[in-house]
Amino acid sequence: MTNERVFKMAFSSVYPLLVQKAERKGRTKSEVDAVICWLTGYDDSGLQAQIVKNIDYETFFSEAPQINQNAAKISGVICGHRVEEIEDPLMQKIRWLDKLVDELAKGKPMEKVLRS
Repeated sequence: MTNERVFKMAFSSVYPLLVQKAERKGRTKSEVDAVICWLTGYDDSGLQAQIVKNIDYETFFSEAPQINQNAAKISGVICGHRVEEIEDPLMQKIRWLDKLVDELAKGKPMEKVLRS
């Protein structure tokens, strides 16, 4: 799958998959929302508004109020790539989100997932 194709995926179609991944491992939708809001700076109503607008990943991240300053601390491998080495800024943000949800699903405590 090319980056361009990933960037044009509707966030509203990916969001339920992120929630399902976490819920299968005993985590909650509100924890997934907290992770997304921590990374992007959206509040709960802003996040829900973006989902309802059916925007793509590119727009979701370009309209994000403020990427968390601690996002650069996210490291590790997701989909065979080290997130800290991804050169495309948008793809890195997408993979950061994937990594955070993975950590949540693997049972990491929320304070560690959020790099507190």
